[in-house]
Amino acid sequence: MSPVAVVDSELGYLTPEQVAKFYKDGYLILPSFLSPTEVSSLISRTQYLLDSFDLSSHPLTKFTTGEQEDESKHVGDDYFLNSGDKVRFFMEEDAVGTDGKLNRPKYRAVNKIGHGLHELDPVFREVTLHNPKLKAVARDLKFHKDPAILQSMVICKQPEIGGKVPEHNDSTFLYTDPPTAVGYWFALEPCTPTNGALSFLPGSHKTTKIGKRFVRLSGGGTGFEKVGEEEDSGAGAGVGEGKWVMECCDAGTLVLIHGSVLHKSERNTSQATRYAYTFHMIDSEPYAKYDEKNWLQPTKELPFSKLFAQ
Repeated sequence: MSPVAVVDSELGYLTPEQVAKFYKDGYLILPSFLSPTEVSSLISRTQYLLDSFDLSSHPLTKFTTGEQEDESKHVGDDYFLNSGDKVRFFMEEDAVGTDGKLNRPKYRAVNKIGHGLHELDPVFREVTLHNPKLKAVARDLKFHKDPAILQSMVICKQPEIGGKVPEHNDSTFLYTDPPTAVGYWFALEPCTPTNGALSFLPGSHKTTKIGKRFVRLSGGGTGFEKVGEEEDSGAGAGVGEGKWVMECCDAGTLVLIHGSVLHKSERNTSQATRYAYTFHMIDSEPYAKYDEKNWLQPTKELPFSKLFAQ
């Protein structure tokens, strides 16, 4: 059943069947959530940002989630750690040569743009904070009582070098007590088996414990820390159980991602980009405590925006 048209944020968007599927599988695919006009606007804005940022003052910070056997590879410098309230550009690993210079045009070198797009860029702010359909979805899910938005980014997944993202769950990186992270992931271009479509382990949110969290280290940089007495087993208990499902989708699709569900994407081996816009919601205090060790922290100048306060 298709979602009903929404003209007011108090109206519903999701059907009861869709809500049930989200809680059963840990994710939900919503085709055509963004209109072609909205998609075109976000693509155009992304291209403008890629073309216009100043490379001369850029530290050429590379971004990698790191393979599980080498988690220390995750970027942890100041450019990354202080990007929560800024619009910054992170390079694909293979776009920076051994000489420390880009080996391709800058618009084909950026891995992602983040992490304050939803606050600072007018085009992304409009589709995020002033979108009645988005508010209706959040109400329908009933996952959060007072949702706050953070960590917005465009992920470019560049042709031939767009890096593999190993299996993980989002609450590891945006830890709250209790865990409340939900990802909102918008395909801005077709997502295919060759350009890095998302894959999920359906139902893994029910068995996967948040056994570690990604934190700022006291000595600088970032790393992983155990959560409680849970066994640290990669992304969490339940890794590798069940059957992975690749979810190819068209531009305009919204994918809702439970903070505990395991998901991943493969390297982009195609000649096409795979632009996606994504951000996360967490519950605000007193319903959940945002951990002070998380890599991303709100600032006095730019606290986390409350979705229903906009």
